Amino acid sequence: MDQRPEIDAYTQVETVLKVEFAGVHPAATVARCIEAAHHGAMEVTGYAYPGLVERIARKHLQVLAVVAAEQE
Repeated sequence: MDQRPEIDAYTQVETVLKVEFAGVHPAATVARCIEAAHHGAMEVTGYAYPGLVERIARKHLQVLAVVAAEQE
């Protein structure tokens, strides 16, 4: 079975979130949040659709931004 569409979908998620959080979080932080969201989704639901991973990662990044702003 070809896994290419899934890989492309996660690449797209990473690109979207890197653009959205540019100037807020480094690219490495975005990538780590995506990896954590993927892992968490797999652990809880048994699947990690790109849309679900994107929503989870976005929430993580938003919370990290709030915490960082509060520490300034």
